[in-house]
Amino acid sequence: MSKRLSIFPLPGAVLFPGLQLPLHIFEPRYRALVGDALVRDRRIAMIQPQRSTEGAPLYTVGCVGRIGEIEAMEDGRYNLVLEGEARFKLLRELDVTTAFRQIEAELIDDDEDETLTHAQRGGFEYEARKFADAQGYSVDWDSVERLDDQSLINGVSQIAPFDPASKQALLEAQNLSARCELLVQLMLFYGRRDGGEEIITLQ
Repeated sequence: MSKRLSIFPLPGAVLFPGLQLPLHIFEPRYRALVGDALVRDRRIAMIQPQRSTEGAPLYTVGCVGRIGEIEAMEDGRYNLVLEGEARFKLLRELDVTTAFRQIEAELIDDDEDETLTHAQRGGFEYEARKFADAQGYSVDWDSVERLDDQSLINGVSQIAPFDPASKQALLEAQNLSARCELLVQLMLFYGRRDGGEEIITLQ
């Protein structure tokens, strides 16, 4: 069944189900978007534009988030945390009079209980350790080992220092197993890059 969603098209910002995305909202149209969401269902749809230009076409898959923590400032800005609920597929953009863009979309019914095989999990953690060491990241591997497969794979997909198109490919992966496989390929690719090249990061 299709659903009408108000969107926040932000390059490089990808939200996954079960994860959180902190946002600082300052543009008037997105302050209006948050205000509208707060009086309706507290939901905002995150989706990447294909280019960083006004009104750029959108990618076809995004993620609906629910506003959790929120701080409203006196000048109208917001600090908030968006909690990922479900991926969606864009059907069409709607012709609207609101300052923010709206779309018709179909929610994707992901299997929340899907797990990796022991071989997949082991192979992923091995490559992740190599990648983290090569990039100079400090990681609490004991905590990583305690994460369930969904939290691990989606979490790394959201925060890894990959370019927006790579993050989009991870979001569009058909299932957890395919996302894990793509993550390993991306870590191998970025791990081979010359250290002098800039890697786009959200941090």
